[in-house]
Amino acid sequence: MDSFEHRDGQYYAEGVALEALAREVGTPAYVYSASTIRGHVARLREAFADLDPLICYAAKANGNLAVLTLIAEAGCGFDIVSGGELARVLRAGADPGKIVFSGVGKTAAEMEAAILAGVLVFNVESEPELELLGEVATRVGRPAGVAIRVNPDVDPKTHRYITTGKRENKFGVDLARGEVLARRAIAHKQLRLRGIQCHIGSQITEVTPYAQAVERTRDLALRLKPDAPDLEYLDMGGGYGIYYRAADAPALVDYAAAVRPIVKGCGLRLVLEPGRLIVGNAGVMLTTVLYNKQSGAKRFVIVDAGMNDLIRPSLYEGYHRIWPTRGPPPPPLGSEGGEAPADIVGPVCESADFLAIDRPLPPVEPGDVLAVMSVGAYAAVMGSNYNDRLRPPEVLVDGDRFAVVRERESIEDLMRMERPAAAYRTLGASSGETVS
Repeated sequence: MDSFEHRDGQYYAEGVALEALAREVGTPAYVYSASTIRGHVARLREAFADLDPLICYAAKANGNLAVLTLIAEAGCGFDIVSGGELARVLRAGADPGKIVFSGVGKTAAEMEAAILAGVLVFNVESEPELELLGEVATRVGRPAGVAIRVNPDVDPKTHRYITTGKRENKFGVDLARGEVLARRAIAHKQLRLRGIQCHIGSQITEVTPYAQAVERTRDLALRLKPDAPDLEYLDMGGGYGIYYRAADAPALVDYAAAVRPIVKGCGLRLVLEPGRLIVGNAGVMLTTVLYNKQSGAKRFVIVDAGMNDLIRPSLYEGYHRIWPTRGPPPPPLGSEGGEAPADIVGPVCESADFLAIDRPLPPVEPGDVLAVMSVGAYAAVMGSNYNDRLRPPEVLVDGDRFAVVRERESIEDLMRMERPAAAYRTLGASSGETVS
């Protein structure tokens, strides 16, 4: 569910008309709905209510400070994957005791910052990482909470780029190795084994893989529990599907029903790490039509947003519904309608720069504004300045009000950190020595 709707011949984000908003802030622009974000958190809590899960929002999905603040105010914790995300969620008001630190490539500096901040656990993904974490915790003189990320070898049946729980993926360790690492953590003086974690992928639209993964993860945790006095969490990760093209994702109650008999009564608190589920359908991207172009039988609609603003179609073969903000309503979910197909393409100098291929779209003219749906996750956060394009603004709508929560970049912003090579240094030279 979301708070974007078509009424009176226009698309609205809550109480704000999207076409008027585009005229006000310019395009491209990302627009997020506060009520949708709050609503998704509430529905997730309701679905899993009897399990009382710790919800840790995956900040990588959308890291805008205003969005993170909304989620922190809703009582959620955070799943982070870098020192930058740690600083960002803390600035947004996160409770450090509700932060889990994931990712395969944590540095010693990131570990130290997270230990000193008091994060709940590190989701450890390899033997060398566990060793380094133990060294850092010993050096700073503070214990570090650990959750071993196991790879349950479950096929989530999603895109190959976003599956993470199979044997050939880079994430986690197999179950047998996970037990070895867990016992090493138990024996370490400065490490506290607090959880066992799995995460099998993203945009998963079947519940059976979750049940399989959670059961295997729970069984390992229960084997360890007699020797692990601090073990209290069973983390099933995230990756719950949302609708992009059709209403084909399971209901939240279905995910909960699949794991309830496995988790209920096991003595471990469930941890959820949703990202896309909370913010994905809470955002749209507004883009303006620049030109119509006909090449033989091929129709192109050229817009001012490109793959640098939304890379999912090029990178993941991601599908996003696209429709004009003014005119007749779009076809229902799962139906593309009977309009003439068009390639909706951007200005970036790459053949892969497209938002949609052969997409039914009503006639549009230069100056018309299109809404690209379901871009609340993995859009702005994956943007770039390729072709020296300016990153779009981000706008948060709450009722009939809006706020620009990230300004559009300027040309000066693009070059702020660069400078001519006026003076060179040789390796080992002091900062005051130059070579002409």
